Amino acid sequence: MQKSSLPPQQSIESIALAIESFLAEHAHAVLLEDGRAIFDMRDSRYSLSTEHGRCTLHLWNEDRNLVRRVVEATSRSGTLRLATVRFGQIKTQLLELVSDPDRRTPTAREATRKRYLKQLERILLRTFPEWKVDALRSAMDLERSFGPACARGVLLRGQHAWAIVAVNEEESATTVDNILTIGILWFQYCREHAGGKRLFQGLRILVPRGAAALTLSRMAWLKPQIAQWELYELDSRTEEIEERDINDTGNLSTRLLHAPNMAAAHERFAQNIAQVMDILPDAMRSTVELRLRSSTELAFLLHGLEFARVRQSLAANSFNRIAEVTFGAAQNETPLTEATEPMLRSLVGRLFSRRHAAGSAKDPLYRMQPERWLESILRRDVGVLTSGSPSLMQFDEEHIYTQVPAFAAADRGMLDLLAVTRDGRLSVLELKADEDMHFALQGLDYWIRVRWHHMQSADTTTGLGVFQQHGYFPSLRLSSELPRLYLIAPSLRIHPATEVILRYLKPEVEWTLLALGEHWRNEIKVIFRRRSGV
Repeated sequence: MQKSSLPPQQSIESIALAIESFLAEHAHAVLLEDGRAIFDMRDSRYSLSTEHGRCTLHLWNEDRNLVRRVVEATSRSGTLRLATVRFGQIKTQLLELVSDPDRRTPTAREATRKRYLKQLERILLRTFPEWKVDALRSAMDLERSFGPACARGVLLRGQHAWAIVAVNEEESATTVDNILTIGILWFQYCREHAGGKRLFQGLRILVPRGAAALTLSRMAWLKPQIAQWELYELDSRTEEIEERDINDTGNLSTRLLHAPNMAAAHERFAQNIAQVMDILPDAMRSTVELRLRSSTELAFLLHGLEFARVRQSLAANSFNRIAEVTFGAAQNETPLTEATEPMLRSLVGRLFSRRHAAGSAKDPLYRMQPERWLESILRRDVGVLTSGSPSLMQFDEEHIYTQVPAFAAADRGMLDLLAVTRDGRLSVLELKADEDMHFALQGLDYWIRVRWHHMQSADTTTGLGVFQQHGYFPSLRLSSELPRLYLIAPSLRIHPATEVILRYLKPEVEWTLLALGEHWRNEIKVIFRRRSGV
């Protein structure tokens, strides 16, 4: 008989109170699993239940969903350690709620970065003995978008040179994942300021041991004729360095879930949908979006902002399914009952009066989740992006999917929009409403996944490709050509790095940059377009 590994008994109420108190005090908390951030509470929601003698923690955001039974909560120096159990298992797993994912003091961060520069110089001299290390630095350079988290430098041998970018293992996973953007910008800067005295052959990037997967998949799609690209993993403890082959990315850690069946969801949740809709004034009902989060959860949204949801679960001591409607978010999530119905009426009244195209930019409800607002507009009328442009293939407006799950181990793995043009080409639409220097490579990530799935062998019996096997694009014949990539953002929110990075991508990545007018909530208007190969 297997012995339980559960920790000593702790009261359910004290566990729930510890979690509630921590999240109330630390609005920017992050949930870690094995040291990696899996939920940022600034854009995630949670619910706590103490029914049936269990403390059940449910967390979700637009990328993932997690349900755990919490059996112990221990607080220590800005961290709440949670011993959790998956349902149906007895072995505990540790999750950590941290008030700040980088808990080092500024002085400690600076000291770590200085030590890393010295170690990096020593390792580079040993690894490349014929080269001289020049100008290693990690100083902030806001004008050129260089931060202090990444080390930058140059390797010299006569007139030949390599640009060097590296990141130490104590920096955040996001910093490590985004190092290629910094690397390309640094390489570009080095070439532009060489003054004809140095010939920069390429870029060498060093990342911590085991952290190369995302950068590796991205580097495989950089033009080899522009520069040489090399990627190394460094174990800072042993100072061992290993080069990774950028042409050997292997199989992607990615999978598709079946396309949501909205017709079945409407039927399954019909009573709950009516319960919420009956509360809304007639004028509001047409603006509400219904989004199927999973087979057991349906969300109600206004311009991309979720304000209520219905979840289906098993009743206690039964296999019967029950559905519960809740509204609000995070610690304000409230079950919908006769007693709380006035609260929902008040909530939607405030929401609908403030979150609309003519709202105030100073209003937080207006500003929240702008990318999801943009997504909701384009989902209803994606054709506006190509109308009036004879050089762009028109979209098939009947087949467009939101938040297509293409899960990967290392990052968020959700496409904003997946569409198809009228010539049958798959199209990845990556959206940004705020400035982001990593925009281009984030779009590339999703393009890589869609390409990978699309290139898998068709079913020998039906002849259907992977997407159609999973219920996407029924009745359509998809082109065998590679997908197109569309990057869409307001014109004044497109970071200058975006077009620089795009010019380094291989021609197989057929991209289009669409810049929108700043008043896109009122009207989608394309201000300018940039295309690869033009």
